[in-house]
Amino acid sequence: MAILPIRQYPDHVLKKNAVPVEHIDLEVEKLIEDMGETMCAAKGVGLAAPQTGTSRRIIIIGMSGQEKPEQFIELINPQIIMAEGEELAEEGCLSVADYKAKVRRALKIKVSYHDKQAIQREMEAEGIIARILQHEIDHLNGLLFFERLSRIKRDLIKRRLIKRAKHNNSAS
Repeated sequence: MAILPIRQYPDHVLKKNAVPVEHIDLEVEKLIEDMGETMCAAKGVGLAAPQTGTSRRIIIIGMSGQEKPEQFIELINPQIIMAEGEELAEEGCLSVADYKAKVRRALKIKVSYHDKQAIQREMEAEGIIARILQHEIDHLNGLLFFERLSRIKRDLIKRRLIKRAKHNNSAS
């Protein structure tokens, strides 16, 4: 397993729609294992393949502080098939370091996906797990959490992140 670099906004891969996984092979299985190790090392609660530079429709979710990277749930080609209720809560993102904001999300969802054995499954989730799933599925659709904010807040965060990226690139 390997810890992968986590792409930061405004990296172009974060803005693209991820490509569906057609076949679950050794490459996909290794990517999932590496994503698990990467998420745990970053103390994250979820990670989408585009955040590691791979435009594939794969996400993993877990809880921070896990010692074993295999203690996560992997979802291949996930899609939300039901959403109800509404909740406003703070979110952050491994690809948008040092920024958090309150984002409105569905309180309860149902997700259809494939597991590593290519078996079609469904999962119902509510609360924090539903929020994590929605956040990571947004990544697969080229959306970051701050794009769900008001235009003023969104533009302010984008300007700051682009300025920071330019500063970091010129310092390198």
